[in-house]
Amino acid sequence: MSARSKARKRALDMLYVAEVRGLPIADVLATETVRHLDQPERASSWDYARQIVTGVDDARHEIDAVIVEHAQGWSIARMPVLDRCILRMGVWELRFNPEVPDAVAIAEAVELAQSLSTEESAGFVNGVLGAVAGGRAPGEKSSGAPSGRTVAEDQESR
Repeated sequence: MSARSKARKRALDMLYVAEVRGLPIADVLATETVRHLDQPERASSWDYARQIVTGVDDARHEIDAVIVEHAQGWSIARMPVLDRCILRMGVWELRFNPEVPDAVAIAEAVELAQSLSTEESAGFVNGVLGAVAGGRAPGEKSSGAPSGRTVAEDQESR
């Protein structure tokens, strides 16, 4: 597993804990900072995990609006907590991190949903993030998102 994949999982853990326990992101980050200092072997994933969590927190209202716009009838509150956190991370990478190609952001989010959430979650996450990536205004980061298929299926067909 790459350092960025580990960072995404670590960021998801922090976002999930904050959401489920109703804690401010700053408190969760403070706890994880202490853990980071006590576990230097996990250092490779810390910086990007912190960047994701901070970015999601800073742009949360905008990110949630984008999710609702593309989730076709799903409110944020109606989504399972884990899926909501995965989508927030995915939208942050798509909209706010130009270093990550769209297809990578979507594939990583789908992988997290497949391994950690319900059977239907991977398709839901893929559909929402694919719509987000495909629905950009001119001048925004270019889209590498699949349409209608999971990223894994799209990559297999190449």
